[in-house]
Amino acid sequence: MESQLPKTKEELEEQMVDDAFQHLKDTYLASRHRKKIDIINKTFNFARQAHKGVKRLSGEPYILHPIAVAQIACEEMGLGSTSISAALLHDVVEDTDYTVEDIENIFGAKIAQIVDGLTKISGGIFGDHASAQAENFKKLLLTMSDDIRVILIKICDRLHNMRTLESQPANKQYKIAGETLYIYAPLANRLGLNKIKTELENLSFKFEHPEEYANITNKLNFTKEERDKLFEEFTAPIRQALDAAGVKYKIIARVKSPYSIWNKMQTKHVTFEEIYDLLAVRIIFTPKVREEEINECFKIYVAISRIYKSHPDRLRDWLNHPKANGYQALHVTLMSKQGRWIEVQIRSDRMDEIAEQGFAAHWKYKEGNDSQDGDIQEDEVELNNWLRTIKEILDDPQPDAMDFLDAIKLNLFASEIFVFTPKGEIKTMPAGSTALDFAFQIHTFLGSHCIGAKVNHKLVPLSHKLQSGDQVEILSSKAQHVQPSWINFCSSAKAKAKIQAILRRENREIQKKGEQILTDWMKKNDFELTTSNLDKLCEYHDMQKHDDLFLAIGERTILLGEKDIDKLNEKDKKSTSTSSWRKYVSFLGLDKKKKKDEDNTVEPVTVKEGFNKKKPCIINEEHIGKYFFRDCCHPIPGDDILGYIDNKNHIEIHKRNCPVASRLKTSYGNRILDAKWDMHRLMFFDATVEIKGIDRKGMIFDVAKVITDELDINIHRVTVTADEGIFDGSIELRVHDRSDVKLIMDRLKKVDGIQEVMRIN
Repeated sequence: MESQLPKTKEELEEQMVDDAFQHLKDTYLASRHRKKIDIINKTFNFARQAHKGVKRLSGEPYILHPIAVAQIACEEMGLGSTSISAALLHDVVEDTDYTVEDIENIFGAKIAQIVDGLTKISGGIFGDHASAQAENFKKLLLTMSDDIRVILIKICDRLHNMRTLESQPANKQYKIAGETLYIYAPLANRLGLNKIKTELENLSFKFEHPEEYANITNKLNFTKEERDKLFEEFTAPIRQALDAAGVKYKIIARVKSPYSIWNKMQTKHVTFEEIYDLLAVRIIFTPKVREEEINECFKIYVAISRIYKSHPDRLRDWLNHPKANGYQALHVTLMSKQGRWIEVQIRSDRMDEIAEQGFAAHWKYKEGNDSQDGDIQEDEVELNNWLRTIKEILDDPQPDAMDFLDAIKLNLFASEIFVFTPKGEIKTMPAGSTALDFAFQIHTFLGSHCIGAKVNHKLVPLSHKLQSGDQVEILSSKAQHVQPSWINFCSSAKAKAKIQAILRRENREIQKKGEQILTDWMKKNDFELTTSNLDKLCEYHDMQKHDDLFLAIGERTILLGEKDIDKLNEKDKKSTSTSSWRKYVSFLGLDKKKKKDEDNTVEPVTVKEGFNKKKPCIINEEHIGKYFFRDCCHPIPGDDILGYIDNKNHIEIHKRNCPVASRLKTSYGNRILDAKWDMHRLMFFDATVEIKGIDRKGMIFDVAKVITDELDINIHRVTVTADEGIFDGSIELRVHDRSDVKLIMDRLKKVDGIQEVMRIN
């Protein structure tokens, strides 16, 4: 009996794999695609053989992961046989001895090209210092420009990884969740995969901030009954009106996702209870005549605005001007009988499917559709425009991985505005675009010689922010040249990339000159031009990159002298402990810091070979001085934090939602560590709280009384300004941890006249 047990386990696993694959086949056969089942069977058998005996971290057979990715591609994105086959094979080249050529010989060029795009690279695009993540992402996007399915399958892969993230150690969780939030969720949004975007955001939020996620989820469950009641009461007269008009429809309630609630709470500094747009209503109808569906949307709008008063400024017409990701709908905000504004989204069944499944769903509604896979049609104008922009960014040899990721990130923001040329042509621009962005959008030459613009016939500067509906005429002069300050005047990825490319061309000569001056100086003083020496000088002069140093020397803004020699000889070890851009715990009080510099007893943690990255860094009173706390986010005990191994192998501590940390997670994920607090309320930390409200006599007295008398917390500094009966102020406090800050904020909110309270660091 015992000898059969292992076999039984194997048999169970085999059965599990067979069932999962059968489910995939059933889903595919139920879809509208041409039934190319042979190729799917062939790729599955090949992948099963290739991954034989390999297990995932969760302990299940590895082949279940490619099947799950193919299932998402088929069921949730509506993709066809080529995509399913590529999804089944996506890890074969990376994890086994098979090559892309082998895949091409067995399954053809198309599948091989997609698999190649999904395979991580070991070589370097950006050079030695860059992160592998950014490199792989660049490769992904390069291949995506030829075949959009590469990125769609990558998103399926990422979604399954996020769904099974529990089995990963904490530092890996932060890396993958951070990357997902920074790149993959905006990507999914840009491709119109609304459902997947929401799930990716929620899962990232769940792993990065588990307590806050649980808290919001509980509150959503707790208020469900109240929302259901509001939904029923609000939709009953609408149903009546639509039934009377003979419309074939369904009405669903759309509840705001935990992540977007939390995001709103962070950006708007409000509590859960203060968020009023938790509930939105979606009307999905089947048009009597497909060609008339836009008119039918407006008919429904007219019918419901007779029942409820609509908000005059909140009508969003995405019907005649679809979003760049293909999204179409009519959004209207109505006043309910309960005195609450409720957004109603009106869309046809076709629009709804495209909103949920994105571009991949477009093919279903094309007339005479007979594409080889039924996956993606080539004539998606907006998609192709976007791919073209990405290609332009990729063609520019961006030297820095982070800059590249930021440029892509810029390009992924989905909100957009519509702007008109003098001839009345409509241009779609990212929200927040300026006159300079518009100039570069039309032509690089026009952008680089732009001196200003006329917006709605009024003269405006380059930095003027455009609004939807503006008519823009660009004014140019041949005497005008690109200025470095222009980077601050534009918000689109295209304009930024162009300006940077022009400036780099101009700077290259100065850099060469600077490099020559430095080489001669080093030779003269018996030093070698090594990476380590360059790093020392960069740190000393507060430069991020070697090129910046060469440029500054070439422009003569840095003159090399004795202090540089001392730096290279490392005579100034004392001063390195507090370099200008990074200090030890900057908020422990000056006296302590002086004393620490004097006796220099606290040595920072240095990560050496064999360091266990899976173990969390425990921060307590004894070890706190061994870590670097960056000023970008100012973490205090109780904040969700992570560690990052910097270029000197020291450990920086950041808040998990810090903007710097999100870039680090995305680009240098292998250097991310888990970090936990173990403080015992012995130390004080600085925290700043901002308050806004209606001014009155005795306001400051009441605020001070709440903090000092009731809570026994020290006020370090108070600044308050009052103007026309409205005041705002900031209070710098000395607290033990985050719970102190929360208690203070809760008490301050109860002070008569105070409207807003928020922690700013």
